[in-house]
Amino acid sequence: MKSKLMTLALGAVMAAGPAMADLVFPSLSYRTGPYAAGGIPFADGYADYFTLLNERDGGIGGVKTRLLECETGYNTEKGVECYESTKGEGALIYQPLSTGITYQLIPKVTADNIPLHTMGYGRTSAKNGEVFSHVFNYPANYWDGASGVVNYLLEANGGDIKGKKISLVYHNSAYGKEPIRTLEELSKKHGFELVALPVDHPGQEQKSQWLQIRRDRPDYVVMWGWGVMNQVAIQEAANIRYPMENFIGVWWSGAEHDVLSAGDKANGYKAVTFHNVGRDFPVFDDIQKHVVDKGLAAGAGDQIGNVLYNRGMYAAMLAAEAAKTAQEIHGTADITPAMMRDGMEALVIDEAKMSALGMPNFGPSFNVSCENHGGPGLVGVTQWDASSKTWSLISDFKPTDGEVIGQLIAEDSGAYASENNIAPSCK
Repeated sequence: MKSKLMTLALGAVMAAGPAMADLVFPSLSYRTGPYAAGGIPFADGYADYFTLLNERDGGIGGVKTRLLECETGYNTEKGVECYESTKGEGALIYQPLSTGITYQLIPKVTADNIPLHTMGYGRTSAKNGEVFSHVFNYPANYWDGASGVVNYLLEANGGDIKGKKISLVYHNSAYGKEPIRTLEELSKKHGFELVALPVDHPGQEQKSQWLQIRRDRPDYVVMWGWGVMNQVAIQEAANIRYPMENFIGVWWSGAEHDVLSAGDKANGYKAVTFHNVGRDFPVFDDIQKHVVDKGLAAGAGDQIGNVLYNRGMYAAMLAAEAAKTAQEIHGTADITPAMMRDGMEALVIDEAKMSALGMPNFGPSFNVSCENHGGPGLVGVTQWDASSKTWSLISDFKPTDGEVIGQLIAEDSGAYASENNIAPSCK
């Protein structure tokens, strides 16, 4: 009843008030540079969903959306420049798709009172909303991803991986280093041996790492890569005849372009995920009808259903639902960035809502709160079928190790609070 009254009140305000400004959603994209193969489909999915809302629904709450795309080239300095050049346009939320850019923007968005959503990347301890008031990383973070990998290996081995050897091939950057501490703690807990093998940007040279893997003969290889690094790693694994079914990547190492170049040799490769895969969802029929067929797609329209297009679309959907929540909370469709932050912190995503949006079982159900800006951290596993050239979700979205991750988040967020004189609190 309360929600219905707020909706009616919102409608009355919209009907009586003057014409409102667009709802502005910046897109810090990278369609150029060494990581463009991943940046392009994500940016297309992000843009196409907002176009869908405008064409099918008339916007969000009766207000049209406006996308501000700024090219970062996956460069941190350029990403900060894009933020500074667009924030004055009424930007409601930033999603930089870069851990490096995220670290630089955290203090800026907090001072500017603009929310930042780093879905599956960024600073993991930002899950603690009492310290990071303007940063959100739902529905899952890097440490959830690391734990999700270990949990999957535990399941595959009857709950016991003591004595197993796991090699981590990781991008030698802030992004790639994120899971190391978590995996180290999990290795103590479960008794496996962890060997970390860094790969320098952009990742085209990995001969020495895979020669070491051939010598060490690890039971499993985990990859924390991005861009061409993923393709090279999978090809190198094939070259040394490493069993693909024992090779598993994080969600940024599990897209079509990562595996296609290896052909049939990539069959069986796995990656963790926080959303579903494929095109078999009603929302994509709507995008085809209202966006692609009208010639309004951000790209050629041929990426729909691909992993990173889906992820970009999912990110846009979560932003749109947070905007709707903000409109209801504040009784106005013309929301500010501060109101958007409130909407993100009160966001509820359940299966009923996902089904109504044409995305049944597309992602896990979760609630956001001041104390928890990251959701429950549920993680699934996908696998590549080279014959059909498709990814399949082969597990449910399952809980990760909250005890280990919670302690690490408390330590890291506590240190950040001390360094920056932040008194943890909730409104």
